[in-house]
This record gives sequence, C-alpha cells and structure tokens, in this order.
Amino acid sequence: MTWLTNSVRTRGVDDDTLRSNQVVSVLIDDTDLEFLPVSPRRGAALIFICGSGIAAEAYAPLLRPIADDGFPVFVVKLPYRFAPLEAHKELALRRARGVIAAHPEVSHWVIGGHSLGGALAARMAGSHSEPLSAMVLIATTHPKDDDLSSLRMPVTKIYASNDGVAPPDRVLANRGLLPTHTKWVEIAGGNHSHFGRYGEQLFDGTASISREEQEAMTRSAILQSLLDVENAR
Repeated sequence: MTWLTNSVRTRGVDDDTLRSNQVVSVLIDDTDLEFLPVSPRRGAALIFICGSGIAAEAYAPLLRPIADDGFPVFVVKLPYRFAPLEAHKELALRRARGVIAAHPEVSHWVIGGHSLGGALAARMAGSHSEPLSAMVLIATTHPKDDDLSSLRMPVTKIYASNDGVAPPDRVLANRGLLPTHTKWVEIAGGNHSHFGRYGEQLFDGTASISREEQEAMTRSAILQSLLDVENAR
C-alpha cells in the first residue's frame, strides 16, 4: 500500500505553475483546480477529470499552458482521490456538471479526462444531458460497455504506445464504440504515467520519450480540439 500510494504522489510540479499571475488566475478548492485566463480570448473551455488516485495538481504542467492560450480549464477532482464506489463516480460527474452550471458565459464545453477520468468523461458525453461540444479521451480503454458511435460531437482519442495500464490493443479493440469521425492520436514512446506529473503506476510500460515531450503532444491535441470547437461557432 505504501508503494502504491507513493506511485501516484505528485512530483515535479513547479510551484509557479499553481500560482496566479497577470495572465492566469489559479483557484483551488476541494472539488476542482481552475486555471482562468484573466482576459479570456475564446468562447470554449475545458473540463478535465482526473485519473484514479492522481491529484489535480499533477496535471498542472499539461493543462495550465492551455489557459495561457486563453481557454479556461477546470480540473475536476475525484472524491477520495480514487472514486472507489459508484456513488463517488457519480459525485465526480455532478462536480463536472456544477462547473458548467456555474459558468453560463462559456458557450462551448470540451469534456476530457485521463484513465478513469476519461471513462467518466465518456459517460457524461453519452448521457446527452449536458451542452458538450467535443470530447477528448486520454489513456483509457473506455467506452467498453456503452455504444457512443452515434455521437455527433468531435471526439479525440489519445493513447500511448508503451501504456501498460491502457494498452493500445485494448484501446483500439473498442474503436467501434466511438464515432467513425473520431480522431486517433498515438503518442509513440509514451506510457500511462507520463500523462501527468507523478510516479510510475503498477503494470505500466516504460516510456522511451520524456514526460515533457508526451505532455507537449497531448496538449497539442487538446488545444486542437478546443480550437476546432471555437472555429466551428
């Protein structure tokens, strides 16, 4: 248990990444981490749901630059970090819906998440009950049980070639449950753990690229989804 707890401990996050400046305001509470552009230039925003056991702060290096580019970013925390019960997963989705309700000024929402967070993002998109414009799933084999092939919104699926937790073969095995227009982005040499700033997860593969390289490629795909939504208005 000590090893498992340490493996998901946040590390390598510069304190300045979590501080407000003249460009981005940073807000942290019990339910989410928010990066809010002081002068937002875009009509779209990102809701990103954390992976199981991973703190919101571990995704700051990946996501804060998106706010620097003018898009508000809301990182939704999982209850008890792991959301072990179904009730906890539903609470995480209620937190995401609460973000939407609290920001009526945002006209287009992109829902995304890493690992379990991606599974929850897919569940939220499949409910058809929220005003979502696009979805980005990262390092998850989901959807596994729900057929989302009829979704009309743009979908991006990001996976890593050396991911041992969500291996490419299992990710691609479920591609028929996503729309045919889904954009598939493979991070060659990446693994599961390098989508955030934490240790190496049990059963994960070994990355052959740096964490910074993996983050840059992932961020580029997320930004493209936001830009596509913005330009489609």
